[in-house]
Amino acid sequence: MLNTSPDFKENVRHAMADAGLQKALDRAKKPFALSRANAVAGLPEFEALRETAKGIKNHTIAHLDYYLEAFTSQVESKGGQVHWCRTAEDARNAVLGICQRVGARTATKGKSMISEEIGLNDFLAEQGIEPIETDLGEYILQLRNEAPSHIIGPAFHLNREDWEESFRAAHTHLPADRVFAEKRDIQAEARAVLREKFLAADVGITGANFLIAETGTSIIVTNEGNGDLTQTLPRVHIVLASLEKVVPTIEDTLSLLRVLARSATGQEFSVYTTFSTGPKRPGDLDGPEEYHVVLLDNGRSNMVGSEFQDMLRCIRCSACMNHCPVYLTVGGHAYGSMYSGPMGSVLTPAIFGADQAHLLPSASTFCGKCESVCPVKIPLTGMMRHWRERAFERNLSPATGRYGIGIWGFFARRPALYRAVTRIASWSLGLAGRKRGSFRSLPLAGAWTKDRDMPAPEGETFFARYAREQRSR
Repeated sequence: MLNTSPDFKENVRHAMADAGLQKALDRAKKPFALSRANAVAGLPEFEALRETAKGIKNHTIAHLDYYLEAFTSQVESKGGQVHWCRTAEDARNAVLGICQRVGARTATKGKSMISEEIGLNDFLAEQGIEPIETDLGEYILQLRNEAPSHIIGPAFHLNREDWEESFRAAHTHLPADRVFAEKRDIQAEARAVLREKFLAADVGITGANFLIAETGTSIIVTNEGNGDLTQTLPRVHIVLASLEKVVPTIEDTLSLLRVLARSATGQEFSVYTTFSTGPKRPGDLDGPEEYHVVLLDNGRSNMVGSEFQDMLRCIRCSACMNHCPVYLTVGGHAYGSMYSGPMGSVLTPAIFGADQAHLLPSASTFCGKCESVCPVKIPLTGMMRHWRERAFERNLSPATGRYGIGIWGFFARRPALYRAVTRIASWSLGLAGRKRGSFRSLPLAGAWTKDRDMPAPEGETFFARYAREQRSR
């Protein structure tokens, strides 16, 4: 996926003017949040589980080297192979090397955000290997040549008519009178086309929700079963995962799974939770002949020990974006990254650099809703504030904002002067706006008044009100 994070402001303008996107976002605002709330209400120990999940992830990150080595040892003892990759290029080349060695011409893919992060699809296609997305949402996006806009609902931004239009354009065998009135019609059409792809694939590529150090097992969680077909039918199974996906034991994994589905979709458990441990053994009826795990760093090891270490706890449930007023207004594509919403505003600068993604941490009201619903209690607003500080220190933030803060700081260090100036400014603005009650434009406030009126101040300043209340007490 092309990183367009530097164009965030322009992306937002396009998103706000896109009637189809706004329709899709309006439709999707309530279901995710309501489903999560109902699922949490049905599990009295959910808050205790959140604390347990946080502890498991903190412990693992503190001993990340140990658990990664243990995982690797277990994978190799069962006939699999682990490929350690520092960069996105290393990971792409590792996958390509496996595909070329076995003469692969096609590769089916289960949902994998890491493949989006490293731009795998375009890379494989350039090398003559056809990647085939098998997740329903990812499949329609591949037909449309679009990137995912959401972690678990990649086609979050589309409406039913968009699906029908894309199917008719790509599936030329469809009769003119074929209707797609319901979701099952869309599913049936995709299933008919993809079943042949599953059977013909040379390599299957999946992501991983968790990697279990105790057993060398990878886990993928889906609601469609496409992950199972992707990793059992082809001769070769490749798992794409980042370093922080490792978890010590099966018991720890089960604790994390209990908060994952409830936070993501409001389910107690996803429909399919599949454990894969190595290639098939003598006597197994199915399974891959080869099992590979491509472990990606891509900046994550630099986060260990930094103020952004807590971000490595993320289990990609998308609860933060499902409750974020900014994400639910502009959609995922506006962020210009495969990771959007609050978690993307923290993770994208770590991957692509603050110079590329310094605008994203400002895409937050700091309402704190993301933190309140995070199943592993990541302090997202605090980390976004750290990125804002770095952007300010490196002069990446807009000059007007930096100068404005400098002027504010000058007065804030002189309380008496600050109170006097704010009192005069409030009185003057109140007087000027008394007739209409608001301002359609103001100097230095064009970004605000371009889309909305600025209310005229009424009454006394906060400091004056506070002093008066204190005296009355």
